[in-house]
Amino acid sequence: MNVQLQGTPTLETRLTGKLGIADGDIHPARKSSTDFHPWLAKRWHDHAALFGTPGRQGWQVGPAYPKSQPNASRRDAYPPEGGRQGSSLSFMQAQHLDPNNVELGILNPLGVGQGMQNIEFSAAMCHAANEWQIAEWLSKDARLRGSVMVAYEDGPLAAAEIRARTGDPNFVQVLLLSRTAEPLGSRRYWPIYEAAAEAGLPVAVHAFGYGGAPITSAGWPSYYIEEMTGHAQCCQAVLTSMVVEGIFARFPSLKVILVEAGFAWVPPLAWRLDKHWKRLRAETPYLTRLPSEYIRDHVWFTTQPMEEPDPREHLRDTIDWIGWDRLIFATDYPHWDFDDPAHALPLAIDDEQRRKFFIGNARTVYGLNAPGWPAAARQANT
Repeated sequence: MNVQLQGTPTLETRLTGKLGIADGDIHPARKSSTDFHPWLAKRWHDHAALFGTPGRQGWQVGPAYPKSQPNASRRDAYPPEGGRQGSSLSFMQAQHLDPNNVELGILNPLGVGQGMQNIEFSAAMCHAANEWQIAEWLSKDARLRGSVMVAYEDGPLAAAEIRARTGDPNFVQVLLLSRTAEPLGSRRYWPIYEAAAEAGLPVAVHAFGYGGAPITSAGWPSYYIEEMTGHAQCCQAVLTSMVVEGIFARFPSLKVILVEAGFAWVPPLAWRLDKHWKRLRAETPYLTRLPSEYIRDHVWFTTQPMEEPDPREHLRDTIDWIGWDRLIFATDYPHWDFDDPAHALPLAIDDEQRRKFFIGNARTVYGLNAPGWPAAARQANT
């Protein structure tokens, strides 16, 4: 949903005023293209000035489709001091973190070097993005946690960056994008999963990205609405590949979070996988259980966008199948389809389901269930 707020609501006016929430998808932005320079060798400053930062897709400037608002963001999200939406921590605090009582916010930077054609440059940019998260965001607000950005098209380089961040409490997940050069179950990505499992970090797969191929099986669609709607089918392919290629069988401790692609498609996909696997299981001898069992044990989903069918009870049926413990609330701040936590769950649910939905599941999957953690985060922020 696209919510345009007038002024800053007080905590007392918010549905979540008495319940701290987790936000599993916040997008910080750079103020300028030079923000990463302190952590990039001069050769990369010069390289970017001379050649730019071309991706694997043939779009020379900007995204493949024009967005309805600049940077795909809310009109009211421009910081008063200027700059792109999402580039000001103080404004993010005032507009989102404080009024919505966010106790845990997960940063998912976009457009920071992942998916670039020059893999070595991509790895340098991702390393700089990680240092930038610490310097400009994580060290300044204890409620925030970062994502390890990696040059995912090179498994060994990505694994090295993950291992370099192992044990750093600033980071709680590894971030990939969903449109990659090959399906994400392919062997080229296995070093990433191995390193993430060793580090105890979930792998989040965020919708978007351009891997070098059209975003549909029949070529390029005409409109932005087709790209947006296609995130769900893209992540169905991602999940199918990871299950069928045996990622969860090979790395039994691995957790995967699918971000910003909906989740109502999960039950029918799991049913279809189970049905075909029973007939074709000889093709995948490393799978010892039904595909749906791997999905239930290893995969979480963020809630933005969340399907809202009529009647709304169909949404309850979907969540009951997936599991109330498998959803991580997310707003997608500051993007135009931001989900206001006061209106995000159109169902009557009990207190335990609400706690899991808004914060408990996130704290569990990210390993932040230590006693007193929320209070400590609030105190550190004051």
